[in-house]
Amino acid sequence: MGGCPLQNRVTPSGEIISDPARGLFMGNRGGRLHDPATKTLSARRWVSRRWICCVTRFGGRRREVMGDSYTELFFLDEVTALAAGHRPCFECRRACAGMFAKAFAQAHGLGSPPTANEMDLLLHQNRLDGRTKRTFKALLSDLPDGAMVRWAGQPHGKKDGRLWKWTPGGYSCGPDRDTIPDVVDVLTPRTICKVLDAGYTPAWHASAAE
Repeated sequence: MGGCPLQNRVTPSGEIISDPARGLFMGNRGGRLHDPATKTLSARRWVSRRWICCVTRFGGRRREVMGDSYTELFFLDEVTALAAGHRPCFECRRACAGMFAKAFAQAHGLGSPPTANEMDLLLHQNRLDGRTKRTFKALLSDLPDGAMVRWAGQPHGKKDGRLWKWTPGGYSCGPDRDTIPDVVDVLTPRTICKVLDAGYTPAWHASAAE
């Protein structure tokens, strides 16, 4: 199938770009962001607070990329989706969504796991600053594995105490630790960093390995 790839790949900073890499997961932002006739994005980048991360196949459903319903977005892995501000879907990833909600409750001192709507309310406040990506500063040593940071203008994921450079097609070995400043710009929303710190373990692309 010829032509340029569709603009439906999501970066850790939440941007939606065109790239041939599909990745391990898909998701959406609560509705349609594109024109079904031209399969091109409109100016908006979300429809509602419901930003989810899904499996690419579920229940025998036939997917129609950029069809008449919601805009299907694709992520390299779950670490990328979380950095962009998406959470696990309660329908197609029920077990992971339940673990995420349980860690969310622990991270925020709640007596029971919150509903999807309750999480989405706080997540939306954390993921955006107006219409742009909200980031925050933190000590690299304080961040949990699975957090994404921006260093030298590029996204990097923290895994096993080291950084892995992100690209749409996979990870490569990142910089030596002694070349990275102690304080870094964090892409993963603060709320999700707390969930990771409380024990939620996201799925990584296989390229993030020794």
